Amino acid sequence: MARCEVCGNDYGMSFEVHAQGAVHVFDCFSCAIHRMAPICEHCRVQIIGQGVEVEGHWYCGGHCARAEGQVGIVDKV
Repeated sequence: MARCEVCGNDYGMSFEVHAQGAVHVFDCFSCAIHRMAPICEHCRVQIIGQGVEVEGHWYCGGHCARAEGQVGIVDKV
């Protein structure tokens, strides 16, 4: 068993996420999202989907990127 780094739950079905050279332990996807998901720099929502990254800045989509002055960003539908 391993302890979740977000909620502290010691859970037999916890899992590890390996990212950027670090190992994170979570007991559920909700805790993993809480810790790992980037936050949109315009509307402040946690980005659970693909999002848009422009020059090191994260946005939930093209609309928010454009609202922050980024150009050439097109949402795919």
